[in-house]
Amino acid sequence: MTWDADLYQRALRFAASAHGSQKVPGTGHPYVVHVCMVCAEVLQAPGLDTDLALQCALLHDTLEDTDCSAEALEAAFGPAVLQGVQALTKRADLPKPEAMADSLRRIQACPPEVAAVKLADRITNLQEPPAFWKAEKRTRYREEARAIHAALAPACPFLGERLARKIESYGEYL
Repeated sequence: MTWDADLYQRALRFAASAHGSQKVPGTGHPYVVHVCMVCAEVLQAPGLDTDLALQCALLHDTLEDTDCSAEALEAAFGPAVLQGVQALTKRADLPKPEAMADSLRRIQACPPEVAAVKLADRITNLQEPPAFWKAEKRTRYREEARAIHAALAPACPFLGERLARKIESYGEYL
């Protein structure tokens, strides 16, 4: 597997700048730690266009969680990365359950690298939840992970299997 370190570094700098002083919820870690962890998951998956997957992994939350515009993202990384990041971005104008289902449908219409990023994102997020999460939220989060797995695991079986194991082990937090 080969990938372009210059593209990775450019996307990492862009993500770090866009996320600024944001922190990973429930931790003191800079948000860029999360996107790098998603990249680590993606790098394990065989058979992907690694450059597209890594750029989407690093940038996956920029449209949803920052003031970065779609135009700026496309100008910096092109239409394929923009399409992937847009699919990974839940629409704010939809109720939460509908927003996830809509995003999953849009991800399924993209190359498998985009599904791999969503799988990797949820794998990364199935760590010990923030202490302030109530049992009901933890249970909903696990169920949402099951929906992600059902919709996207066929696109990247390696990460699909890894997510299945993480969903199972997340039961210790319920």
